[in-house]
Amino acid sequence: MIVPAFNEAASIGGTLDALAAQTDTDFTLVVVDNASTDDTAGVVRGYAAPFPVEVITEPERGAGTAADTGFRHAIEQGAVLLARTDADCRPAPDWVATARRYLTSGTELACGRSVPRRDEQPTFAERHVFPAVVRLAALYGRYRSAHRAAGFRTPYVLVHGHNLALTADLYRSCGGTAREPLEAGSEDVTLLNRARRHTDRIVRAEDLVVESSLRRLRAWGARRTLLWYWDRRWLPPTSSQVHVR
Repeated sequence: MIVPAFNEAASIGGTLDALAAQTDTDFTLVVVDNASTDDTAGVVRGYAAPFPVEVITEPERGAGTAADTGFRHAIEQGAVLLARTDADCRPAPDWVATARRYLTSGTELACGRSVPRRDEQPTFAERHVFPAVVRLAALYGRYRSAHRAAGFRTPYVLVHGHNLALTADLYRSCGGTAREPLEAGSEDVTLLNRARRHTDRIVRAEDLVVESSLRRLRAWGARRTLLWYWDRRWLPPTSSQVHVR
């Protein structure tokens, strides 16, 4: 289980609690401290988890870069099944078990469903309207010419970097997550499109559920957030504002 983390000392405890509450705790957690300036690493190291926990460091900022470092570290340690969530997310209690079921049943990449974190008291629009717009945007993504180019072996599906699971073999063969600044592109879409050139065993897994934070949506507003996800058509004015994750 890979969790990139940047300045998440105040939030990652909830993620660790959600992972500790899994029905399947037969995994190793790798937290990638992505140049944090707070005590993220200390919080993780001090957590009494029912599974092995490793903290590694990636000094180059970027969610994709940190995730790639974590994935490759796990593979080097012998991992054959991989999953990722983020340090401000809360995986459902059966998240690990569901991911394992997909990956041991022939799926090579499972792209899970994202719902708002209940503890952030989402409004009706945050619970229903914004996710619906995201799904419509994904439908556009399915039919845009760039995602239908020759060489893709399976249709485009909605993917969230904070909720996916894949095999180590596919990660190695497709090239993995893009190592790039967060503002440069959507590393989850890049990973999906790389994988689509190598396998047709990719599914949209609606029962693989993670509660994600609303803080980016609330900090930027719906329009700017959607434009951010739409090929970075809006960017925050400063680098520090980019890293709302």
